Amino acid sequence: MRIDLNSDLGEGFGQWRLGDDEALLSIVTSANVACGFHAGDPVIMRRTCETAAARGVVIGAQVGYRDLVGFGRRFVDVPPAELADDVIYQIGALDAFARVAGARVRYVKPHGALYNAIVHHEAQAGAVVAAVRAYDPGLPVLGLPGSAWLRQAGRAGLTTIAECFADRAYTREGTLVPRGVSGAVLHDPAQVAERSVRMARGEPIEALDGTKITVTADSICVHGDSPGAVAMAVEVRDALEAHGIGVASFVEGDG
Repeated sequence: MRIDLNSDLGEGFGQWRLGDDEALLSIVTSANVACGFHAGDPVIMRRTCETAAARGVVIGAQVGYRDLVGFGRRFVDVPPAELADDVIYQIGALDAFARVAGARVRYVKPHGALYNAIVHHEAQAGAVVAAVRAYDPGLPVLGLPGSAWLRQAGRAGLTTIAECFADRAYTREGTLVPRGVSGAVLHDPAQVAERSVRMARGEPIEALDGTKITVTADSICVHGDSPGAVAMAVEVRDALEAHGIGVASFVEGDG
């Protein structure tokens, strides 16, 4: 058994810094790098790509709404054609810095409110699918199992990678509990690591209301902006490997 370990990185802006990218890039196998719309700027994007490339970490474009003030966590009712152009713009910007670093963007993962919106929002899901296909139909895409995003991407011929979240609570329907709800974000590294092992094995976990659900995925996300993210990521990786689960990128030949 093996599974990918990903994290959202490069999420600073100007003098503002968020998370410990240096440490996390020694732990994860895939880096979801902010592309400048919800976070990130040219200096941060280039530095993150250079560090990831030097450490053999796969670079992915984390695309989002044009919402720096809200960190991309607010839904934006943007027309599908405009959203597709925004996504192409973001992938291309990050890919430029990845190529300068001797690598390239190897997958796409939506961020924040866009990620959650396209679980059900068919029009916006289709827009993001169209953008990836237009830019490079060979790019895999990450998303929530059962989402409109992955369903449409699969129908369009894109490679889909289902992911689960180590440090987020789930509803009984298998969607993420909104961040404003108490208990939505998990902070106990031991609990997070145990849940990660169970999800990697395809075993049930408890939803927020106590319901047993099964979340199957090929990649586990540990949020880089969570308090104690580095310690949590270390514990998750150590627990996976202690249970005989290899940690490697879903992109063949990387990680």
